[in-house]
Amino acid sequence: MICLLMHLFPIVPFRMQMWSLNTYLYGPKDDLKHRLLWREVYSAEEEAQLTALVCEAESRGLTFVYGLSPGQDIVFSSSCDLTLLKRKLRQVSDLGCQAFALLFDDIDHSMCQSDTEAFSSFAHAQVTVANEIFRFLGDPPVFLFCPTEYCSSLCTPSVSKSAYLLTIGEDLLPGISVIWTGNKVISRELSPESLAEVQSVLRRPPLIWDNLHANDYDSRRVFLGPFKGRPPGLRAHLRGLLLNPNCEFEANFIPLHTLGSWYKEGKEEGKGERNEEAYSVDRALSSALQGWMKELTQPKCPITSSRSTGALASDEIPADPLMSQDLKAGEDQVSRSFSHEKTSRRGLCSGRVPLSEAQVQLLVGLYYLPHEHGPPAQNLLQDLTWLKANCHCVSVNGNGKKASPQKVEEWRDRAGRFLAACDDVALLHGAVVNSINRAVLYDLYPYIWDLRNTLLVAKAFICWLGERDSRDDLLHGVEAEPWVFKGGLSGEVQMLLPMGTSTELFSHPPPLFPTSRLYNIRPFQQKDKVELYRMVRQLHQRGKGSQDAAISHPDFIGDRCLGASLALCPEYSLVLEDELGVCGCAVGILDVRSFAKRCQATWLPAMRDKYPSRPHGASGHTATKALLYFHEEQDYPDSLLYHFPSQLRLEALPELVDCSVSRSLLTALLTALKANGSQGVFCEVQPIDGLRMEFLTKLGFLEILRGEARPREGVVLGRLL
Repeated sequence: MICLLMHLFPIVPFRMQMWSLNTYLYGPKDDLKHRLLWREVYSAEEEAQLTALVCEAESRGLTFVYGLSPGQDIVFSSSCDLTLLKRKLRQVSDLGCQAFALLFDDIDHSMCQSDTEAFSSFAHAQVTVANEIFRFLGDPPVFLFCPTEYCSSLCTPSVSKSAYLLTIGEDLLPGISVIWTGNKVISRELSPESLAEVQSVLRRPPLIWDNLHANDYDSRRVFLGPFKGRPPGLRAHLRGLLLNPNCEFEANFIPLHTLGSWYKEGKEEGKGERNEEAYSVDRALSSALQGWMKELTQPKCPITSSRSTGALASDEIPADPLMSQDLKAGEDQVSRSFSHEKTSRRGLCSGRVPLSEAQVQLLVGLYYLPHEHGPPAQNLLQDLTWLKANCHCVSVNGNGKKASPQKVEEWRDRAGRFLAACDDVALLHGAVVNSINRAVLYDLYPYIWDLRNTLLVAKAFICWLGERDSRDDLLHGVEAEPWVFKGGLSGEVQMLLPMGTSTELFSHPPPLFPTSRLYNIRPFQQKDKVELYRMVRQLHQRGKGSQDAAISHPDFIGDRCLGASLALCPEYSLVLEDELGVCGCAVGILDVRSFAKRCQATWLPAMRDKYPSRPHGASGHTATKALLYFHEEQDYPDSLLYHFPSQLRLEALPELVDCSVSRSLLTALLTALKANGSQGVFCEVQPIDGLRMEFLTKLGFLEILRGEARPREGVVLGRLL
């Protein structure tokens, strides 16, 4: 079983004789003594923590079930291992726990030599130990057993013919309940017919361990949707149901609320007051949304995140880092010196407001259920798929023919709808950051941040497709069924992009300090040139100091760094902007060989006239050396261009609060280059620029050439596409 229940979640329901909302099963993966070190007893400090948890559950009317997973390395025939198992469970029993679970999920079926000699089968070995432990504990009223074949897909050859399950059903004591997850580990639906078959084999109604909302198998997914696919009539075929929730506490309001509605409807049905169709998913979801809206309007402090994301953990940063006065003061001091408007950047601490009802509905729709997207996510995927498949409508095909005006209009209408949906997600990201309920921010921020970044790339890709009319109409993307890849909505959007299989471009931990700043990546427009030139000049002055002070022409740095790309291949130039204006750019060259010829023919002669090698009034070695840039040959070796025919340059202001947008900017450019057939790209980096080297290396770039192997100084990094 890939999911185990986490600390502090009120999980429901189970009782041996009658249904009730009353059980919490303890089986956390972060307790090493639950599985890996199961033989070791708890220390005095750990005993105190477990005792407090047992007492807290009791005070809330919950049965605390202690789960132990010894199956990875237990020797079933070893009297020593059996003694250690009894010692461990006796220790927990002495702490006040009276309900237990032995879990033999996700282990190898093979047995050691001594076990093979002592037992007739793997199931026989497990049943023998479980029965002895059950009697040792005094036949506790709640004792659960998780088999190794815990769902239909794991049974060999089938449920009804599984020798393993038949042995379990025949030999396991009747007071022990058997855990079952359904047809799959994560079952889309549970049917009375399938459960009746399981009940017949096990000789008892199964206890459902429901992984519908479990998300610990994919760090990019969370499930906010309703309890679904389990008709209330299932109760007659079950001994109980345990819901395995999201790891993040705040993500479970709707799952638990709708489970309560399901339980209530089933209870009424048992009294003969309702029929089997009484439970309405839509009605239950609507009620849960209303309740969650009330919860979201309440100020609430965060707790430590249960994910190991490397961010947003309360033991590493202040209870609310966005309220840190030092951070706020630092942010308020930052301003755009290159901008015409000397507007200071907004601090991260804008007013706290609750999420609107429309935003909450959007949030749930984006993170719905493992087998089903909500309407907003479905629309995003459908539009992106259609736009990609029909991009020839807005490009010139190999025969020079254009699509009909009606088809072009349809493409642009759907593109507009897709871009608006991306903007809605960006606004939702900002609303989550500014939410008055900080606990929700800390639990959900990594997911909405990840989706925001992925959609930044997708939006830039669609904008690029719509504004370029002189490309190949064949997109060399990855054609794969998106649901076979992890990542939920973010992963499926990612796989629809030409760079979709490059996970290093998309999967990164979120920033330590969230920001609600809105970013946009779009194709370059001629009006951007002045601002981009000003930006790179400012960046150059910061890095070089006074080295090129003798060169007074304001366009020199811009012409040298960006000019040729913006003039000769603007279709591969992207701009990053936020509320204050342009804050970054990425420029690319699809084919460096042909680009170099065009430069020699048109661009360089114009630059040589503009910047003569010995201009009047210029003095000093530094100025002369800099001006020679436009007068020297700038060839790259054929061995480089054979594998890496494309080139890029990335520039971004260091004041960016969320540096992940630089990664999205670079990914968007790589997407455009690969879409038009590039197989590899390179860039030049100065050896002293350690931060840029580290940034590119994390994104899959490797060092190819150094200065001594080529005419100019610098390191050449490249990556295959």
